[in-house]
Amino acid sequence: MPRTDSVSSRDNLWRKDWDGESVSSSTSAPRHLERVPSPGRPYPAEDYELSPTLEEWSRSAHRHRLRPHYRDGDTIDWWHEDASERERWKGMVSQHGLRGLVSPLIDVTQLWFVMILTGICVGFAGGWLDILVMWLSGLREGRCTRGFLWNQVECCVGVEAGDVCHDWQPWGEYLGISSIFGQSLLHSFAYILLSTALAASAAVLVSSYAPYAFHTGIPEIKAIIGGYVFDSFLSTWTLLIKALGLALSVSSGLSLGKEGPLVHVSCCMAFLFMKLFSKFHRNEAQKRKILAAAAAAGVSVAFGSPLGGVLFGLEELDAFGGDFDVMWRGFVTSVIAAVALQYVDPFKTSKLVLFQVTNGGDTWLAFELIPWLCLSIIGGVLGSLLTKLNIAAAVYRRNSVLHESPILEVTGVAAVTAAISYLVVFLRVPASDLVANLFQECDPQRIDFHGLCNPTAMWENVFLLILTGVVKIAFTAWTFGMMVPAGIFLPTIAIGASFGRVVGLLTQGLYRAYPKAWFFSACPPDPTVRCIYPGFYAVIGASSMVAGVTRMTVSLVVIVFELTGALSHVLPIMISVMISKWIADALGPDGIYASWIALRRYPWLTPFEFRDNGEVAADAMTPADKLVVLHEGSPLGELKRVLDTWKYHGFPVVRDGILLGYVAREKLKSFIEPLLSESGAATRIGSFAGAQGSDSADLSPLLEDAMQLRKEVPLELVVNMFRKLNLRHIMFAQAGKLTGMITKTDIVALSTAHFVHRGALAEERTASSK
Repeated sequence: MPRTDSVSSRDNLWRKDWDGESVSSSTSAPRHLERVPSPGRPYPAEDYELSPTLEEWSRSAHRHRLRPHYRDGDTIDWWHEDASERERWKGMVSQHGLRGLVSPLIDVTQLWFVMILTGICVGFAGGWLDILVMWLSGLREGRCTRGFLWNQVECCVGVEAGDVCHDWQPWGEYLGISSIFGQSLLHSFAYILLSTALAASAAVLVSSYAPYAFHTGIPEIKAIIGGYVFDSFLSTWTLLIKALGLALSVSSGLSLGKEGPLVHVSCCMAFLFMKLFSKFHRNEAQKRKILAAAAAAGVSVAFGSPLGGVLFGLEELDAFGGDFDVMWRGFVTSVIAAVALQYVDPFKTSKLVLFQVTNGGDTWLAFELIPWLCLSIIGGVLGSLLTKLNIAAAVYRRNSVLHESPILEVTGVAAVTAAISYLVVFLRVPASDLVANLFQECDPQRIDFHGLCNPTAMWENVFLLILTGVVKIAFTAWTFGMMVPAGIFLPTIAIGASFGRVVGLLTQGLYRAYPKAWFFSACPPDPTVRCIYPGFYAVIGASSMVAGVTRMTVSLVVIVFELTGALSHVLPIMISVMISKWIADALGPDGIYASWIALRRYPWLTPFEFRDNGEVAADAMTPADKLVVLHEGSPLGELKRVLDTWKYHGFPVVRDGILLGYVAREKLKSFIEPLLSESGAATRIGSFAGAQGSDSADLSPLLEDAMQLRKEVPLELVVNMFRKLNLRHIMFAQAGKLTGMITKTDIVALSTAHFVHRGALAEERTASSK
């Protein structure tokens, strides 16, 4: 009889997680055992019975005999997928004659065809998305007299800096309203009405046609690249709604951006193109390597930063896994996407740099490190605060009536955002325009951006910029998580740039008031000579804020200097990012993406090293007496009953307590169901050790060799094995006898045990996947 130990729900010893594995609640609070390694005595490998060896396991015949069937919610078997790909390639190149020469060439050509086509399409899609956003955003304030479909940038092409563009007219002027009060009333009404309509349209599209198109998509992409199966998230319909909904939501004026969602769009495109070739359907590991390169291209288009896109995939997505070939594909795809974006030239600048810093000094002065240090601290504190506010808003939304009315929520928030934003001049303009002007230095040849360069209005500008930053923190914390496509990079950059410009204006004002003070001894004593550049302070503030929210480091520095062209000031940017991350980590260990992964309980392991406090595997594993196991020699009918009762991904197989291996649920189910259709088949014996007679069914091809360790092995070693070897489970045995089991879900729960709201949104994901 198969062992199906039942435990009362009151004891809460069982739970079902995303990997489909059984998890004991005891894993959330590891206990210390008496056996702790002494500093001078390392753990000898032979004490832990590592059997079979990694080399033997990877070459196991049973392991590659049947191709696993994955469903949404599973995690892939990396060892099986990589071994299958090696065998496929080996069989291809070993063919004789012309086929052996041509087949590998065709295989590589298919791969690069997907990569190149993805890069081109993402570049064009990103460029035209910018054009559509500019047109829709401009409609809230006016229209071009040259034609209804002209956006403000195209309408004013050829107008010199400092000149007024007469072809672009506000609605009041276009409709011939002469009264100032009437014009103001019409402008505010049109602004609020169109903003609300655009946001509501995006919410209707997402809620009705593609629920997976909401949010940023980066947490899910991180989990998918890490081995999580979520094909519905990459569907063609999701791609269409995500792209269109993103244009509508960004142009509505909601406090969100397009950068993160473009990563999702890029991966959806790659997934669509992979459907053209059957070989990508047969190997999940190769599919994820292509998605990793596509994600890098998405970042390249979002920021106009091809090198930053590659580094983003390396640092934030952990996409390349030390595989240089995958990184090379990401580099090529990012470059192609950037070339396509520059060809479209949505901003009519013939440059990839979106927010170029101009008229700034080529050098920086030592005393400026002090205000920059203050900005770094502010960015770390506010970044951590924004993350916590966003998580609190998401949990509240999930447990309130708003969860049942997502369209109504989006409509209401859009109306409130538009009404408040219209009253504050720096909130009214699109976030990209705000950031571009905050990064710019004052120039007499350019139009003053709403009095930002007026020295007599310094305190008014300081007040308005602080108000802008505070309001955007509140709006972003609530908006990022609503039922619309939304990225968090651009609003975070805008918040940081606002506070950075404030510090720059205050420093500049202090210099003008006390030009001969010792603090400014490196500057000329004449306050009319430019010494302080507030635009670059905005860059420092933006870098610090993004680092505090996302905890990015190297990739963020590269993206910032590619965004701004401020290559001469890379060192201050690096210092600000470093300090901001330290401050944010001290206030909370998780960035915004890691927090959302924990909220949804995706099976994703952080790439950082795990350090235990003396715990061993026995502290985290599920003991054998609490596992559902299959016994050698059980009738097929009994095996079917176990499969129908327990929905776990797989089961250990034992014979008299001795571990034989592991069998996946779907493999076993698909194998025995045809047999059970025969008369009297339910009483046939299922043999995992090989059928011995006509009354036995040979189930040995289904058996997978299990990675085995001793339960006394350090927990740190177990976690690092899961992370570095991409394992799904490890068995623990003593002299061959099963003593326990630990799964990837257990390790994920262990690494997120500190997160208060872990799994708060997991129930919603479960319901939507059925």
